[in-house]
Amino acid sequence: MKAAGDVLLEVSWEVCNKVGGIYTVISSKAALTKQHYKEYYLIGPYFEDRAKVDLEEAEPPQPLKGIFEALSREGIAAHFGRWQIPGEPTTILLEFRDIVNKKNGIKAGLWEQYRIDSYEAGWDFDEPVVWSFAVARLITLISEADPSKKIVTQFHEWLAGSALLHLRGKKIATIFTTHATMLGRAIAGSGSPLYDMLDSMNPEEEAYRHRVQAKFFTERACAQNATIFTTVSEITAIEAEKILGRKADVLVLNGLDINKFPTPEEAAVKHVTCRNRLREYLAFHFLAHYALDIKDVMLFFTVARYEFRNKGIDVFIESLGKLNQRLIAEKSEKAIAAFFWVPLETHGIKMELLENKNHFRHIKHYIQGNAEQILQNITNNLMSNMDLSRNIFSKEFVQSLRKDIINFKRSGNPALVTHHLNDEEHDPILSAFRFHGLLNRESDRVKVILHPVYLNGNDGLVDLAYYDAMAGCHLGVFSSYYEPWGYTPLEAAALNVPAIASDLSGFGRFIDPKLAHDMNDGIFVHKRYRQSYEQQVAQLSELLYAFSKRDKHLRAKNKLNAKELATLADWKELIANYITAHNLALDRVS
Repeated sequence: MKAAGDVLLEVSWEVCNKVGGIYTVISSKAALTKQHYKEYYLIGPYFEDRAKVDLEEAEPPQPLKGIFEALSREGIAAHFGRWQIPGEPTTILLEFRDIVNKKNGIKAGLWEQYRIDSYEAGWDFDEPVVWSFAVARLITLISEADPSKKIVTQFHEWLAGSALLHLRGKKIATIFTTHATMLGRAIAGSGSPLYDMLDSMNPEEEAYRHRVQAKFFTERACAQNATIFTTVSEITAIEAEKILGRKADVLVLNGLDINKFPTPEEAAVKHVTCRNRLREYLAFHFLAHYALDIKDVMLFFTVARYEFRNKGIDVFIESLGKLNQRLIAEKSEKAIAAFFWVPLETHGIKMELLENKNHFRHIKHYIQGNAEQILQNITNNLMSNMDLSRNIFSKEFVQSLRKDIINFKRSGNPALVTHHLNDEEHDPILSAFRFHGLLNRESDRVKVILHPVYLNGNDGLVDLAYYDAMAGCHLGVFSSYYEPWGYTPLEAAALNVPAIASDLSGFGRFIDPKLAHDMNDGIFVHKRYRQSYEQQVAQLSELLYAFSKRDKHLRAKNKLNAKELATLADWKELIANYITAHNLALDRVS
């Protein structure tokens, strides 16, 4: 599809400022978007510490110099350069601290024109609203500099969207994209049945009840006043129509640049390497307490922000509890380790785990140091037709190793969490572990580990980066209750890792019609929409049980099919939705 515009100005709070999933959306499609426009500019906020890393500053072209000088006279400093991501898109970051004193006037204007009630709003609202005012001034000056150019403006979320409210009345094509409504997220997070409430609730009353009125009114005004309104999925479009009062004109589904992910052959090698690292972690976490055949343990995981209900952490834990009971009742030898990579505030790694790791590494290195002699003894036994177990280990080696093993061993059950937390007794995840009988006892067939720090490759325990940790596992579980899109199952599939998504997530609803719905699928959809909680738990537990019973040959098919399904969400396929929205906006303003 050919873009009709000459210039695309794409605005987001997450340009050079990683906060959430929108950063992935913009950064992963930037290189491809750039190919469709003669001029493509990303616009974001300027924060010095992040800009130093992400932005390679450069001299702006002549037309922009005059515009930047005009902005400077208004107290807005513009930084020009290239964002250091694939495609290196041209980027403008706006420094707005010198106009913060205008915030009350800006907010008053939004009240007078759009009835946006921000009287009780805090800095988390005021900051992006002031920045958005600066963005509107930039866009106005750019459009006035050359009226002959067909300019398209794309705004992500209310944080950037309030800029388009200042552009009303100008002949500028505006597209507003909501990735998740503020009110929908707040209702779902509170434990209320969002999807059952949509047809009957009063959005304004609910916004005040959940104290998100400023963001809700801003978001609604953006949706209703944009030239084109878009959402990122079918499920979000249903929610947005009821809450924001406008049906989405286009669905701009989220994608990935699949070429950036390993091929199936590369992924197979990566899986073995990373799986072995995870197995070593399991070895020093569990073997200090009791025997466990680490090489046969299946690795499940979830990774998410700490939204206990919204991210489906609650239903995953309860399903694991039921799976554990079922495997115990069957006297199954199968063991499963479920990682919960959910960042939260911590106070250092638990000392017992660091000691376990040190003892384990010492034992391993001691064996490696004697490996040549051990190998020679085995070889001599073979050549001499002697008992293989005879004289393999020297008396000194056995005595030294015995001391290390005694120091390594611990009583009690392995830890449920790797780090010290503020209130472990009342933490929702740990409480759910205990309530559903997931205690890491020797008899438990499902072991659980809450690992509450970011996977940056240097956490001191797993020491794997985000994608590497995912690649080492056998199954990712992302059974969200509220998930407008959901990148994690798509990322897992792109890494050749089978995944479970929810039909309450945008990605789950997108991929479900494309599945064969048999054992060969690499992505599985957990049906939560219009189902009771008990039905949801029963179904997810059944999915986990069925997967745990698969042999390695069927799991290999699942991996290949996961990768194949991920290609359906390649930006090469989905970028057309954005171009469609842009072209429609230009048609309407002309």
